[in-house]
Parts: sequence; C-alpha cells; structure tokens
Amino acid sequence: MSQNTEPLIVVGVDGSNHSKQALRWAVAQAKAIGGRVHAVMSWEWNTNPFGVSPAEQTELVHAEDAARQKLADTVAEAVGTSPGVPVFRRVEQGSPAQVLVEASKEAALTVVGTRGYGGIKGALLGSVSQQVVQYAASTVVVVREDGSA
Repeated sequence: MSQNTEPLIVVGVDGSNHSKQALRWAVAQAKAIGGRVHAVMSWEWNTNPFGVSPAEQTELVHAEDAARQKLADTVAEAVGTSPGVPVFRRVEQGSPAQVLVEASKEAALTVVGTRGYGGIKGALLGSVSQQVVQYAASTVVVVREDGSA
C-alpha cells in the first residue's frame, strides 16, 4: 500500500454503465474515509510487439490517446469535474484484469463493476471482475448493476 496518508481506492473504468456506478461508489467511499481515487482504464494493442512497423507505432499512440479521452469523458460523466475528493485518471497498457491486479498492490481498496462491455450479458460477474476478485492484493468491492456493493 502507498505511503500517502490518504487511503487509495483504485477503480476499474471502461466506459460502461457498470464501471460508472463503480466509480460513483468509489468516490462516495473515498469521501467517507478521507481517501483518494485512481480511476484506471487499460488499453491493449493486439499485435506482436516485436513486429510493430512505424505506421503501427503511430496507431499505438492514437489508441492510448483515445483511451485517455474516453477515461476523461467517463469520469466527467460519472462524477463531474468537482467530485469532492481527488480523482486521478490512469491509463495503462495491458489487459484490464492484469492492470487492475497490478494497481491493487498500492491500494487499500479496489472497486470494479459486475461487468463491462465484454462477455455474455447474462453473466453475473464479468471475467475481469472475477480475475480481480481472485488475484488482487487489496480488498475488492464489486458494485452490482443497481449501484450497491
């Protein structure tokens, strides 16, 4: 966990309604405990990293920029521009579960929604949420579709 005196809450954000609810819950919890929030979004490039041409390198930059913009828009839509606690935006390259598990190592609490844009709609818990619950280094809260934990 971080040496900062404010407890860190990491929340996975992918732009889905479930992740917006998870972000709202994380902000409310941060207010209650005097914490701070890191809204984390991952992005992946599905190609062999050793064979990336110069043209593809430009596309990599655009993919990361697109993720940064999507995260900024999602945070603003979910909690506004003045949520009452520090909300930092983090964009990391990698699979969503891997990025969140790594981020959980510095967090007091990791928050995820029940499912995002991937997977089968009928699933009770998405694959990313399930992996985070299994492997995170911090306590994990899974926010249900109705916004409850």
